[in-house]
Amino acid sequence: MPQAIDGIAVARLYGEPLFRLPTDLYIPPDALEVFLEAFQGPLDLLLYLIRKQNFNILDIPMADVTRQYLQYVDQIRKHNLELAADYLLMAAMLIEIKSRMLLPPKKTDDGAEPEDPRAELVRRLLEYEQMKLAAARLDALPQLGRDFLRAQVTVEQSLTPRFPDVSVDELREAWADILKRAKLHQHHKISREQLSVREYMTVVLKRLQGERFVEFQDLFDVTRGAPVMVVTFIAMLELARERLLELTQAEAFAPIYVRLAYTPA
Repeated sequence: MPQAIDGIAVARLYGEPLFRLPTDLYIPPDALEVFLEAFQGPLDLLLYLIRKQNFNILDIPMADVTRQYLQYVDQIRKHNLELAADYLLMAAMLIEIKSRMLLPPKKTDDGAEPEDPRAELVRRLLEYEQMKLAAARLDALPQLGRDFLRAQVTVEQSLTPRFPDVSVDELREAWADILKRAKLHQHHKISREQLSVREYMTVVLKRLQGERFVEFQDLFDVTRGAPVMVVTFIAMLELARERLLELTQAEAFAPIYVRLAYTPA
């Protein structure tokens, strides 16, 4: 252990106390430079200078503001010339406004008072300040992931089996299959029969009474011919439209079943 000079180590090097700085230690001049203010552009810096000294933004003392602005620009030019380009453009605008204010005002053709050279700059500063205040208010609002987290709750529910819906194409194919089988039961007895859709709606409902499921094709009496089957099919469509019965199947391309619509108490 080195002998302590004042009893206090100024640093530690590889775990060992260092009581005296090396004589050949080189520290760059800007190594410990600290920037206390960070601005988001020329307007932000200009607004900061005006508000810091309580200047009236509608009556800006251009000489004082321009001098302070140029002092800051000189500092950033030493470190970042590319960043200083935007600030130099604003500095040129300030110098131009100050020059126009030193000249005697020229009246317009209609005899009205000329516009204040600072008017456009004041308008831009006021608009920027409004946007900056609005952004600060938005940033103060609670944000998901920064100020709060969304709660997630897992709820276990019993899964009830859901039967696939019967498409129109599947219903048409089932109906075409029934017609095809009906042609195998043909006879030449000619008779005129009055068929009522409402009557066959009642027949279908009575057929489904007390049954959990009835296969679609079992509701048709193929021995009575096509007219009866057509009226029976129309009666089923009317009952389905009025939601008095349901058409379902266990899976795709499976047989179609018919049952009375379930109405909860």
